Amino acid sequence: MLDGRVAIVSGVGPGLGRAIALRLASAGADVAIGARTVGHLEPVAKEVEARGRRAVAVATDVTDADQCRRLADTAAAELGRVDILVNNAFAEEDWHEAFTGFDPKRWHRPVDVNLFGTLAMTHAALPHLRAAGGGSIVNITTLSIKTVNPVLGGYASSKAALTTASQVLAKELGPDGIRVNCVAPGHIMGESLRAYFDFLADRRGVEPRVVHDEVASGNALNRIMTPEEVADVVLFFTSGRSRVITGQTLAVNCGRTTE
Repeated sequence: MLDGRVAIVSGVGPGLGRAIALRLASAGADVAIGARTVGHLEPVAKEVEARGRRAVAVATDVTDADQCRRLADTAAAELGRVDILVNNAFAEEDWHEAFTGFDPKRWHRPVDVNLFGTLAMTHAALPHLRAAGGGSIVNITTLSIKTVNPVLGGYASSKAALTTASQVLAKELGPDGIRVNCVAPGHIMGESLRAYFDFLADRRGVEPRVVHDEVASGNALNRIMTPEEVADVVLFFTSGRSRVITGQTLAVNCGRTTE
């Protein structure tokens, strides 16, 4: 589906970012990966190469415009072009800290990363997407836009703003043949969610499995999805199979919401 294409994936770690990079590679794309944590990059780059594709890894903090440009320029220089950008880098409030009501300081980090960082990474990639004659941008948003958790108000608000910004970008970049869509996942089984379940279980004095099962039962499919299942949806938006879709958000949450 992606033979001859080059993708950039930000926010690559052991969870969704890794799954997206590997899914795009398995579909034929060469992949440039970025993350703040350098130790996450090399193992994923090796997994991409094990699938027969080229990989470049660049330490990237998306809140730094120069680092965003370095990732985009390195992808174009070493892999020949840029056709796809997946903005996966994100930040949340620290839910280990006590929550005592609205605190604007808690919102700075998620807004800086999730909104302005995504826009900075998009801005850096645009010259290369235009040079390739168009392409696809996929922004990862969240279920939290619809099911708001007070302790994650900054995270949810930043992703809601990103959703609107993506619609604006779809209008602005459409004449260049650049599509912009969002994937809004619900709970994704992985290290971070397990840690969150452990945290909630400890507060309640129950086993983590109790929390897991309660969350899963709130989904129509009565289960929690994997990073690989979300990555399949990202692949759809990056491929020609979605060539007439732009400015849209697809909820991927096992039926937790139905609108």
